[in-house]
Amino acid sequence: MGRFAKLAFTPAVKALQEQFGSRTAYARVERTGDAPDVLTDDEAEFLSQRDSFYMASIGSNGWPYIQHRGGPQGFVRVLDAHTMGFADYRGNKQYISAGNVSENDRVALIFVDYPNRARLKVLAHASVITRETDAATLDRLVVPGQGAKVERGFVLKVEGFDWNCPQHITPRFTEAEIDAAMRPMATELDTLRAENRTLRQELERLKRSPV
Repeated sequence: MGRFAKLAFTPAVKALQEQFGSRTAYARVERTGDAPDVLTDDEAEFLSQRDSFYMASIGSNGWPYIQHRGGPQGFVRVLDAHTMGFADYRGNKQYISAGNVSENDRVALIFVDYPNRARLKVLAHASVITRETDAATLDRLVVPGQGAKVERGFVLKVEGFDWNCPQHITPRFTEAEIDAAMRPMATELDTLRAENRTLRQELERLKRSPV
């Protein structure tokens, strides 16, 4: 969190931390180096399980824009210890994030694991690539079998990240997660139904048998 804190804790933020009693603790975090934070196996594993995230960018008029991105699990790829990215598929053709990034490359992202109540916040510099400018990297971002047309890729140079506390994250579950959780009970129910049919058939056979 060292680099994240240095970037996120502006003077106004620090003043409020001082006012409400958290400045001392956060000041210790800020004393770490100025180098960008390094993505570890923990972050890579977490990102490999995500099927959505939110990304904020800033327009030239100063207004922020937050976009939800979704896809198959792991559609956000960790390219190296300081870089991640994702393919941008053809959508509604508003191009707001791409346009904002062309003028101001600073973005903020939040990835949430709702069932386990965990979230990862990332600050990064974003760039847009195409097949004409960087085909090799774009190929690494494409999700096999996705079907939609890939128009570009976003490459994110990570400056800092922070694992947020679980407080106030409401657990939510995808259809696939619910199916996985219910599968053992469904299997057991099928087994009990089969046993019940067998017992009923045996009972009917005994009823028809002469005494």
